[in-house]
Amino acid sequence: MSDLTALLADAGLFVCVPWILWRVMGRVVPIAVIPILIGILAAVWHLPLKSIGVPSFYGDTIGWIAVLVLAFTAGMEMWQHPEGEAAENALPKPPVTRLLGGAATALGGPFLVGTILVYMFFLPLPGWHAPAVTPLIAAASIGLCIAVSALPVLIGIVRELPARDKPLGQLALKLAVIDDATLWIGLALLQFAAERQTAMHSWGLRECLALLLLVALGLGGSLASRFIRNPPKLVIWAVVPLYLSLGSWASMTLGLHELIGAYFAGAFMPPSWVKRLPFETVSTFCLIWLAPLFFGHSGLRIDGDALTWPSVLASLSLVVISIVAKIGSIYLFPPSKDLSRRQTLSLGALLQCKGLMEIVAATILHEQGMLSEFAFASLMVLAVISTILTGPLFHLFKPRPSPPV
Repeated sequence: MSDLTALLADAGLFVCVPWILWRVMGRVVPIAVIPILIGILAAVWHLPLKSIGVPSFYGDTIGWIAVLVLAFTAGMEMWQHPEGEAAENALPKPPVTRLLGGAATALGGPFLVGTILVYMFFLPLPGWHAPAVTPLIAAASIGLCIAVSALPVLIGIVRELPARDKPLGQLALKLAVIDDATLWIGLALLQFAAERQTAMHSWGLRECLALLLLVALGLGGSLASRFIRNPPKLVIWAVVPLYLSLGSWASMTLGLHELIGAYFAGAFMPPSWVKRLPFETVSTFCLIWLAPLFFGHSGLRIDGDALTWPSVLASLSLVVISIVAKIGSIYLFPPSKDLSRRQTLSLGALLQCKGLMEIVAATILHEQGMLSEFAFASLMVLAVISTILTGPLFHLFKPRPSPPV
């Protein structure tokens, strides 16, 4: 089969079919979930997709570039204000210390709970031992996936909320931006911990150059924010691919994943420059039309034999742990003292969404040998279920409208 025919089959299965299903279902299920679910089912049913060239070489490449762009635009959003204009029924603005404390609790609580429970009860199970790292790092890797919130999916959900619910959604986005940055830092630290035996002893000129390059990107963005706030738009467009490629190369050279460098390269871009770019449009286009190839291939890469009934039960257990730990952590220390009980619970329902971020994080960890096949399969199922449950849980917990007087 020719490369073009294989690409068309790839796009038809993981781009066109998910888009049609997404539209037929009234966009109730986030589109990022559908191709991963198709890929998982194909792997479990052992469908002979290789006979038609799926996954295709060009599909793999296109999907990978799209996810690099998504990571880059997610970094760009770090310093933006995703909440938009203030609503009439906006919540009181919490102090920065309270907001940071709430974000730390929302991420740290599920991470600690997940890591401890996985270390004690999941890793002793057959097939859960990670091939390349110690049990503690493997447990922390799964704990990080349990704790993460899906910023890109949340942005789409909040945009579709009615006006009276938008303030809660805006607060969820503020927390998710902080959690998102912490996720990438956590991924980098875990990979450094996994590579510490060899990476630090094998550093040479390339690694030092890569580290200096990342520092230069951050310093260059900071200086540009102060002294070159409004350059010609052509200059901004020329700098974007330079930052993306250099950041990705630097993190790869340091032994980290390219997506980590792409994210921080986007975060290093001057905020005033980012405001002049249609990064939301680019992100949406990649999410709907290109990145599904990556999501679908991620589902295909799981070991279909690993998704047995015991691993499905383990996945459901991880779903319960993830939801309860996330909502419970926010309930114990909400990011604002002015939230009611229902507002706090509905905020937790939004932040327990995993979506794209957990899929990307689990894929990175799996490629580095930090997750077993069983753990990777379970986390894919967790991402699908938690994302699907986000809307129903939010509508279950959200404050009821006051009856007319």
